[in-house]
Amino acid sequence: MKIRPPYTGLLAFLTVLFTMPLGHAAMILMEKGFGHRYIYHAALLLGFIGILLLIWGIFLTDGNKATFLGLFGGLFVWTGWIEFAYVYYAHRYGIAPLVEHGEVVTKPEYLIMPSSVGFWAVAIMFYLFGTRSGCLFFNWIRKKLRLGGSQDITPAHRNAAMSTFMELILILWTFYLVLLFIYDKNFFGEKSVAAYLVAFGSLLWSAYLFMKLLKIPQMAYAIRYAVPTVIIFWNFVEILGRWGMLREIWIEPWNYWKELGIMALVFLMLVIITLREQKKKKGS
Repeated sequence: MKIRPPYTGLLAFLTVLFTMPLGHAAMILMEKGFGHRYIYHAALLLGFIGILLLIWGIFLTDGNKATFLGLFGGLFVWTGWIEFAYVYYAHRYGIAPLVEHGEVVTKPEYLIMPSSVGFWAVAIMFYLFGTRSGCLFFNWIRKKLRLGGSQDITPAHRNAAMSTFMELILILWTFYLVLLFIYDKNFFGEKSVAAYLVAFGSLLWSAYLFMKLLKIPQMAYAIRYAVPTVIIFWNFVEILGRWGMLREIWIEPWNYWKELGIMALVFLMLVIITLREQKKKKGS
């Protein structure tokens, strides 16, 4: 049976959604499994694998496969080279975690991540003013600001692997910073009005994007559109966890290995179904 809207968008949303808890769980398992002696070697290797997946995807003409390679390449690079780089330097210089009421509420690596906000701003300025972009959000901003010299990139001129790779990393980076500044009591605090606005604003924003996602017929484009939809929705999930309103099973994978195992199997099935659907279309 050919997958059509709204099932295309729903399948894409669930596929990307499962990467979030599984990615968190994988990072924690790597820390516990390899220990401090070998974890950074494993992280470097993971990042290199991510780059190889990206390079592979760049030279593919199959949009679905290229999109998935960009997605996994971005996840591996983000986890291996970015997150674990912060873990390394936090441990190297003995940065203490943020502890409240006897519990760790923010790990050391996330306490130093906001220092990258300047680099983030430069990257955003480059994509907003310095180059053509396939990002609908940037295109909308340029249109509203009446910025000249910017032309939209059509899907035919967009590299699926690189677009997915960069989109994932920049959006993850953006909303990590948003949440960390929101949690910081020197700025707002986790129970501030700003935290509520970000939590429920993200829920409404992701719902709006989800409704648009359900109308997309092409699976590769749906996966790329699902990336911001899921990450924005995940802000709501993260803040609920911070408020203690839900159990984040992905931060204790050894206690919830059955649940996470089932989630991993479902995720694998979704990926296989998506790739098989593309193969059927080519054969028809």
